[in-house]
Formats: sequence, C-alpha cells, structure tokens
Amino acid sequence: MKVELEADKCVASGQCVLAAIDVFDQDDDGIAILLDERPAAEHLDDVKEAIAVCPAAAIRLVDR
Repeated sequence: MKVELEADKCVASGQCVLAAIDVFDQDDDGIAILLDERPAAEHLDDVKEAIAVCPAAAIRLVDR
C-alpha cells in the first residue's frame, strides 16, 4: 500500500499529524507533509485514522 497526499487540498487542520505522527508532519504554514509514502504495517491503522479525520479528503491509500 502507498499513501498519497494532495497537499494543494490540505486545509492545515493537523488532524493527520495527530493520528499518524510517524507518517505526517506539517510545514511552517501548517500544510501536511508526507514523511513516509510506504509506512510499515504497524502504522496502517494510524494512516486509516488520518484518512478518516482529514476534513479536506486530501489523503488516500492506493494499492501499488
């Protein structure tokens, strides 16, 4: 699985960072940054939580 982030859709809420701190961060403007596009299986539930709580629907998992 691969994580994709559409940073141009990000509204800087920071919910992804709170849900999956090992996978996401924020830049100085609060826009999400993807730290690991292929996170370890142990982080998959956190990534799914980040996807669920993202108010901009800017994160998705793809099967690649």
